[in-house]
Amino acid sequence: MISKDFFAALKELQETSHINPELFLDSLKAGIVSAYKKEYGETRNVNVVIDQDKCSIKIFVYRTVVGEVVDEDAEVSLDEAREIKKGVKLGDVLSEEVDTKDLSRIAAQTAKQVILQRLNDAKRDYVYNEMSNKEGELLNATVIRIEGNNIYVEMGASQMEGVLLPNDQIYNEKLKVNDMIKVYIKKVRTTSRGAQVTVSRSAAGFVKRMFELEVPEIRNGLVQIKAIAREAGYRTKIAVSSDNMDIDAIGACVGQNGTRINSIVSELNGEKIDVIHYSDDPKEFIPRALAPAKVEMVNIDEDEKKARVVVPDDKLSLAIGKEGQNVRLAARLTGWKIDVKPLSKVMNEDTVEE
Repeated sequence: MISKDFFAALKELQETSHINPELFLDSLKAGIVSAYKKEYGETRNVNVVIDQDKCSIKIFVYRTVVGEVVDEDAEVSLDEAREIKKGVKLGDVLSEEVDTKDLSRIAAQTAKQVILQRLNDAKRDYVYNEMSNKEGELLNATVIRIEGNNIYVEMGASQMEGVLLPNDQIYNEKLKVNDMIKVYIKKVRTTSRGAQVTVSRSAAGFVKRMFELEVPEIRNGLVQIKAIAREAGYRTKIAVSSDNMDIDAIGACVGQNGTRINSIVSELNGEKIDVIHYSDDPKEFIPRALAPAKVEMVNIDEDEKKARVVVPDDKLSLAIGKEGQNVRLAARLTGWKIDVKPLSKVMNEDTVEE
């Protein structure tokens, strides 16, 4: 008989490890079987019966009753069998209960190793299956430790661990242990050390999920996000539209007095967000994507998917943006190569041609 304290501890471990109870008991049985075989012989036919209600673990060894014993681990003579149980006949399978106290310390250690290995494998599979279904989702997380440039977080009620690698962090964001943040489940993969969950706060998908969270019209499909381009920590451009003429797609995203977008900006550590109306017509969409700059003219080359955009001279730097960021994001948002030219230069070129 095993103590009730043992089974109480077993139940607690079972619950905190988030492992299927049957799988947990199978791991325990496998460990005990391995320990017994290590002590008494690998070929023995062993079964373990665990009764959690009665707080008992019993080990049974099975041997076939034969006239002449060839394999002592699998067979027992008729005379010896009748000393254990009267009335047995040749060919019967004799069941014997083994006293668990007979297992040595080394065998017990073997059992522990097998159980831990099984549980680690099960936990790895659990993490992989649980988190694979959440790829592309947004979860609440708590920063639990920082190692070098990597930040480790614990996510949701399941307390799964994820890692924020440097390129998945928002530029200039300073996170501390115990900070509560939102993370985007970027990738889940299995490694020799178990399941590894990579999370992100820099992915464009992070912003998309934030808008879905904050804007009911996006969640229920009344407003659609058509495209997103982002340079995390600096600026995001997001193109939205609605098939419902009564809905202002941009207004829905911004919210009354900017409440919705301000909530997102706060989560993004102050990152600027440009929300623009989407259009299928590149001559409309490209100028909108270059906001806040004013555009005078757009010439497009459908074959090369290139656009030459003309802006007032005093708006050139605004259109291009610091280190080319504005035009770069506009190009990624629209899918067009964009060449920005000042109006004076275009006019001079036209004069020369004439």
